[in-house]
Amino acid sequence: MEQYKINLHYAKALFMLASDMNCVDKVNEDMRLVQQVCGENRVLNKVFANPTIKETKKSAIVEDLFKGHISEVSMAFLCFVVRKRRAVSLRGIANAYIELWRDKNNVVLAEFVTAVDIDQQLLDEAKQMIADYTGKEVEFVARVDNHRIGGFYLTFDNKLYDDRIRTKLIKLRNEFSRNEYESKIARR
Repeated sequence: MEQYKINLHYAKALFMLASDMNCVDKVNEDMRLVQQVCGENRVLNKVFANPTIKETKKSAIVEDLFKGHISEVSMAFLCFVVRKRRAVSLRGIANAYIELWRDKNNVVLAEFVTAVDIDQQLLDEAKQMIADYTGKEVEFVARVDNHRIGGFYLTFDNKLYDDRIRTKLIKLRNEFSRNEYESKIARR
């Protein structure tokens, strides 16, 4: 919880700076890139978390990675965060900034996970249903999880609709474990 507050604090500062400089959307794109790079590179995260590596070295790594790919505002902010010994928090700060951007722009993130590929028409229908329900624009992420038996689950706006086969089997097992059927037969 403490780390989330720190990330949010830095993200709000960046959001205010970006608002003052009229580059909120550009910084959002930059933070999505930071989020992606930090999310995909475990070695980079270990370097950022290593206290024996000096901040100057970490700052040089950040500059090598992002210079020319992100705006000057974002670059200066990332270097500032690294100098403040918060390099390990870059991904969390990027996530928090993106959430702030979504709130400001009335956008909701929806994640649709299925066991098999589904057609674009069904995805569009689900996206439209969420937009109608929330009254917000929908940022839709659809992915396939091959480890699922079947069904799907949909998360958005702190809500979960779970229609996985595994969930149905668990509910059925719990229902049978209560022996409701046995007690109904005994009454006759």
